[in-house]
Amino acid sequence: MPAAGAAADEAARTGNRALAQVKVVTAARAPVSAEVVLTGDIQAKFLSNVAFRVSGKIRARLVEVGEHVEADQVLARLEQQEQQVNVDTAQAALASAEALATQAKVTFERQQSLMRSGYTTRTTYDQAEQTLRTTQASVDSAKAALATAREQFSYTDLKAGVAGIITARNAEAGQVVQSGQTVFTLAQDGTRDAVFIVSETLLAEPPESREVEILLQSDPRVRAVGTVREISPAVDPSSGGVRVKIGLDPAPAAMSLGAVVIGRGRFRPQEAVTLPWSALFRWRDRPAVWVLDPESRTVTPKTVGIARYAGSAIVLSGGVAPGEQVVTAGIQLLRPGQAVAVAGEGTP
Repeated sequence: MPAAGAAADEAARTGNRALAQVKVVTAARAPVSAEVVLTGDIQAKFLSNVAFRVSGKIRARLVEVGEHVEADQVLARLEQQEQQVNVDTAQAALASAEALATQAKVTFERQQSLMRSGYTTRTTYDQAEQTLRTTQASVDSAKAALATAREQFSYTDLKAGVAGIITARNAEAGQVVQSGQTVFTLAQDGTRDAVFIVSETLLAEPPESREVEILLQSDPRVRAVGTVREISPAVDPSSGGVRVKIGLDPAPAAMSLGAVVIGRGRFRPQEAVTLPWSALFRWRDRPAVWVLDPESRTVTPKTVGIARYAGSAIVLSGGVAPGEQVVTAGIQLLRPGQAVAVAGEGTP
């Protein structure tokens, strides 16, 4: 009999070795940390697309990307021949109008003198007065045209209008550009934003406070407190997350444009099932886990909803009930209905 029992034990051990070895964890609801830590970067609150107001060929580009510029600093220049011709034409038109106005004024003054002496007719006098007024109006029109031509000439010098840092360049010297075509992108001085890409599920529950603590990654001693200023209404197709902007006013000098920062936000505490990230896989284009049937010792895939990621754990919004056993190791060799051997049980 003892020999038969030993043989049975050996057969059981041999059978277990033939089964896939897995580790499981028993799902349980537990309080989820209310603090969320995200990584983002510093961006300007306002970006300006700087463009020429007139069309032409760029003669010179005077600034580089990353350079700080002042509001009245010239960034680039166009060839000025066309605008110079317009100015010269307007000046000539003004000189002609002024000459006609001078002649009309002399004629009118002569008619005034003759009218007082009674040596001219009323009709001739009225015609001289009308001519004077017409030529004076022509002078005013020519002056306005000259002012416009000079203003158009000034537009051959591209100025930002506001101080800031050049973040992008879209044209080079020798290139022909149209009016309104972006030549530079300028990050305006002033208020800065800490920008984060946040999982859409994280925003399902409103935060406990709109204030977020911001730390500079390269030097955590540099800190600031910002306020949620903008939450994008749509998911960013490139990242799959939602863009959130945290306004910093003022921002520490060390938090320059492009600096990597860490944001710490607090959410209302809640209870949820959490599992190790190693339990997660994809089943029919949805996130899923393997659930172990304790009676038959077989595994079944089960799709789950993910509320958010918390470090090395995943916080579930549904799919797994407390008390169910979830496979956390050995999932790469499993198939639906497969019998497995439990090699160990861990903690969530």
